[in-house]
Amino acid sequence: MNQRIRRLIRQPVPPLGAEFAQTSLGYIQRVREAAEILVNARALGAMALWVSPATAAEQAFHSTYVRFSLLALSSIFFLVDPFAAIPSFIAITSGIETVRRRRMAWKAALTCWIVLVAFALAGQFIFSLFGIKLPAFEIAGGLILLLIGIDMLEAKRSPTQESSHETEEAAAKEDAGIVPLGIPMLAGPGAISSVMVLVGEAPNHWQMLAILGSITVTALASYIVLNGADRVRRLLGETGIRILVRIMGLLLVALAMQFFVNGMTDLGLIARHE
Repeated sequence: MNQRIRRLIRQPVPPLGAEFAQTSLGYIQRVREAAEILVNARALGAMALWVSPATAAEQAFHSTYVRFSLLALSSIFFLVDPFAAIPSFIAITSGIETVRRRRMAWKAALTCWIVLVAFALAGQFIFSLFGIKLPAFEIAGGLILLLIGIDMLEAKRSPTQESSHETEEAAAKEDAGIVPLGIPMLAGPGAISSVMVLVGEAPNHWQMLAILGSITVTALASYIVLNGADRVRRLLGETGIRILVRIMGLLLVALAMQFFVNGMTDLGLIARHE
């Protein structure tokens, strides 16, 4: 019995420490492999999330917010058209000192901003007050824009914006900054109609902010153009101004037809294509 115990005691003990170390090394190796997989996955995710500047610019251009903002700015600016008002502004302010001319340009731009912002904020109320539906106003506004655009293609101001009688009467006034420079030369029926149509198509607050921002940018640009009317006229010349007005008129005719088609589509007269 004692000899058997002695033989058991003398037998080599299994190397438990070596097995534990081997097991630990295997666990550490698996942890390292899992960490490498995680790092590789994060790297692939970062590569998937990274977008080139050109792709980002293209995605931003095709976003709804950017497209609506560009539509609002282009339609309002082309209809206000401060470049076409340069000859009338120079005729009205001839012989007036620079300070008064700058003040009249500021009043004209401010009047334009106030009128367009007022119609933008009251657009929905006006629609509901008179029971006017958006498709009807889109068609009417499209027709007005079409008439203005055709006159601009001929490099002349539309009678809806100004007439020779109004220009002569304004030249005899002490201060023509509000009438007729601010309204109707800048904020005429075409610009007001465009703002009303855009408001009818703007169900969200950010779209209304885009419209108000476009009006503000247009008013500031009008002040800059009118304030430097002599410099702009010398820089572009009569031919340059006429070419610019014709280009704006061409784009305005296309915009007018789009408003008209939108109105016909909303009435169900033209099939809607998704």
